[in-house]
Amino acid sequence: MSEATYTVGIDLGTTNCLMAYTPIEADGALRISLFAAPQLVGPGEVEARPLLPSFLLLPEPHDAPPGALALPWRPGADAAVGVYARERGAELPGKLIASAKSWLSHSGIDRTAPVLPWEAPEGARRLSPVDASAAYLIHLRDAWNHTIAAGDPALRLERQDVLLTAPASFDPVARELTVEAARRAGLERLTLLEEPQAAFYAWLYAHGEAWRAHIAVGDAVLVCDVGGGTTDFSLIDVVEEDGNLDLRRVAVGSHILLGGDNMDLTLAYAVRAKMAARGAALDAWQFRALVHQCRKAKELLLTSPGLEAAPISILGRGSSLIGGTLRTELTHAELEQVLLEGFFPEVGPEARPQRAARAGLQEMGLPYEQDPAVTRHLAAFLGRHAGAGLPGLVLFNGGVMNAEALRRRVLDCLAAWRGAPVEQLASAGLDHAVAIGAAYYGAVRRGRGIRIRAGAPRAYYIGVESAMPAVPGIPTPRTALCVAPYGMEEGAHATVAGRTFGLVVGEEAAFSLLASDTRREDRVGEQVEDWAGEITEAAVMEALLPADGAAAGGAVVPVQLESRFTEVGTLELWCVGQEEGQRWKLAFDLRSGAEAAAPADAPQP
Repeated sequence: MSEATYTVGIDLGTTNCLMAYTPIEADGALRISLFAAPQLVGPGEVEARPLLPSFLLLPEPHDAPPGALALPWRPGADAAVGVYARERGAELPGKLIASAKSWLSHSGIDRTAPVLPWEAPEGARRLSPVDASAAYLIHLRDAWNHTIAAGDPALRLERQDVLLTAPASFDPVARELTVEAARRAGLERLTLLEEPQAAFYAWLYAHGEAWRAHIAVGDAVLVCDVGGGTTDFSLIDVVEEDGNLDLRRVAVGSHILLGGDNMDLTLAYAVRAKMAARGAALDAWQFRALVHQCRKAKELLLTSPGLEAAPISILGRGSSLIGGTLRTELTHAELEQVLLEGFFPEVGPEARPQRAARAGLQEMGLPYEQDPAVTRHLAAFLGRHAGAGLPGLVLFNGGVMNAEALRRRVLDCLAAWRGAPVEQLASAGLDHAVAIGAAYYGAVRRGRGIRIRAGAPRAYYIGVESAMPAVPGIPTPRTALCVAPYGMEEGAHATVAGRTFGLVVGEEAAFSLLASDTRREDRVGEQVEDWAGEITEAAVMEALLPADGAAAGGAVVPVQLESRFTEVGTLELWCVGQEEGQRWKLAFDLRSGAEAAAPADAPQP
């Protein structure tokens, strides 16, 4: 494979995508730039902007006039990604894919099946969450190749070193699907990086060698990342190694599906109530459009502190659409009231997310957190991982945290819990930090800059049934066998030595992959019998493993277990037989949660 010219960081966000890049220079210089991606901003109107909104419009021919979706590299496009998709999609909510990243992490559906837009009308075009994610990456690839490569094959994005970010809380299946989306876009020279780490790398890049003047040995840094779809917490400790300052990521939070999407919906309910008080009733179609309008208003108000209100307009449903347009506004005071009290309430350090009894029947959709209070989730994270050593430094990330009032509320809560002031580390730009940090990490991998020691964000285990006679009414005891320890480095592999297990071949078999974010001392091969509250099921691994000529279907063959935390950032598990060449890879069940359906090809917007 030829040498890359650039390292490229890609933030595949729930709300926006962004790319940053730096040339790979022999002199070691780091010059990171944001990539302005050409995209549709209106019918037939293309502009280059750094932020590529993560919205995919799948219109019918009558929804867009001829040439309205044309791009310089694809004049016959029949779909749109970016600004125009977001704006036009607010009027066509049943034909707009949004929050594909959140759907990518939803284990309750078949994420390879064409299910988006989730509430699309009968007969509408649909794509899988994987293909929707691939569509954003395809657009970035083609935009890069059109502008940066400009006909030079050596500069094509497929030939550069790409650092793609994902939430630290993503489980192994979601990480695998993120890699699959990148591969569908032709990005094979790929490494995954946790988003909170990327944000911290951006801070290191912004401060250069002066970063050591801001933090000291013994400090703990909380990265509080509240984005469009998820809330991500990480703890990074500052330690001394061989007389030098070193950084170590010591804790990662659970996957919390809570972010800007929840806030947009809450704001929409508040605005609908205000409109209803004036006698304006909205149907289901108009309410979906209102959610998109509230998102636009929220982003405008968060990024324009001096603006007192943002307009909102919803198309009517009668014969006179213009005359029937419903208009109102979202004020800055209403925004802060809803977000502060609903999502960032003042709570004590003992607060925990509230769990209400669930209804027996629910509409299918994204499994949002029941408790929307970010501060309660933060208290639970610190109570689980930080103990008495609460962090004294905070780095914010994510578009939601652009609001100074929200940052101040988090800082005030932390200071009250800690009994001492908490310092905010100046961000390199809440909307840009992840992409910039990913590009910087690409240079770190080449020996330039300081590296955060991280590795596997959790310890992983395989469920093993005990060999004992069946007892009526009593399930067979199961132990958790550690196959990948916490912090396992990328590229490392491990073998469960001295143990042989029986592997079913020739017929379908399932394996439970378990995980723990608190058991950091378990080593490979260690078996845990009582793990209540510490180890949970992370994913299902399935296999129809071929039997060789000596074994009939359903036979059990002796194997050893091997694990590998790949350079890309995914987990692999292998069963190795005693005979030459006997190796079986255990594959994640990527289609769990729904009846399998053939995945659609990613669109070429």
